[in-house]
Amino acid sequence: MEKKRLTTQEDYGQRVDRVVMYIREHLDREIDIRTLAGISGFSPFHFHRIMRGYLGEPIGAFIVRTRVETAAKLLRYTDMPVSDIAYRVGYDAPSSLTKSFCKLFGISPKAYRLTKNYRIMTAQQSKPEVKLSRGKAVELEPKTVLYISASGDYKNVDYSSMYLRMWEEIKRQGLFSAGIEHLALYHDNPEITAEENLKCDVCIRVCKPARPNGDIGVKTFGGGRFAMFTYIGEYRKIGAAYDRIYGELLAEGGFRARGNYCFEKYVSDPRRTAPEKLKTEIYIPIE
Repeated sequence: MEKKRLTTQEDYGQRVDRVVMYIREHLDREIDIRTLAGISGFSPFHFHRIMRGYLGEPIGAFIVRTRVETAAKLLRYTDMPVSDIAYRVGYDAPSSLTKSFCKLFGISPKAYRLTKNYRIMTAQQSKPEVKLSRGKAVELEPKTVLYISASGDYKNVDYSSMYLRMWEEIKRQGLFSAGIEHLALYHDNPEITAEENLKCDVCIRVCKPARPNGDIGVKTFGGGRFAMFTYIGEYRKIGAAYDRIYGELLAEGGFRARGNYCFEKYVSDPRRTAPEKLKTEIYIPIE
C-alpha cells in the first residue's frame, strides 16, 4: 500500500510533538535548545518562532512551565520530598523550584502540598487579533539596496532618520527612479539572540548603479522563492503577525522555511497613513 504523504501542517505538528515529548521525558536533566532544534529538524533560526507559534509561548517558558506543572502533580499525588521532586523535574536545588513555583502559581511547593483545596489556574494569554493575509509563494529577483546597519532591540531602531539619510544620498547620486522600495532586512531572531546583539539593515532598493558612502553601504540580496504575507496594522504590533505566520500560516500554506533571515517591505507612507492602516509585506524565504 502506498504510504500517504504528510501535509506540511501535519509534518510541522509531528516535529513539534517530537520536541514536546523529548522535553517531557527528559525533565530530570539539562535540556539544550540546540538539541531540541536538531530533534525538530527546523533550522535554529526558525525553530524558536515555529515552536512559539504552536505552543503559544517561547520554548524556554514552555520548559519551565512543564517542569513546574509536573512538580505540582508530584506534590499533590505522591509523598515524595520536595527536594526529590525538585531534582526529578530538573532543578539543581529545591530553592530554584520554589522560586519558579511561586512565580508561576503564587504559592510555595510546601504550602501547595498542605493546601489540598488550592486550585492552580494558569490563565492563557489571549493572542491579539492581526489583519494578515494568507501567504502566497513569490519568486523574487535579487534586490540592490542602499543600507545602514543597526544593532539592538528592533523596536528602538531609528528607521525614519536612516531612511532620510539614504534619501539624501539618493538625491546626491541621482538614483531616483521607478521601483524604489523601503525595506528592512533582519539577520537575527529576537527569540534566539540577546537584545544587544540583534542586527538588521534598514534598506532602500535602488534600480540604478549606486556607490557606498560612509556608513551607507550597497549590497544585493533577496533572490529566490519567498512566502509573502501582507500585514495591516501598527509596526509595534508586528510581532503578533510573525507568531501567527510561524505558528499557523507557513504550515497551512505548505511552505517550508529556509535560510536565516526575513525582510519587510513598507508599502504605506507612515506620514500619511493612520498607524492601524499601515501596510507591510513580510517575506519569509522558503524551499
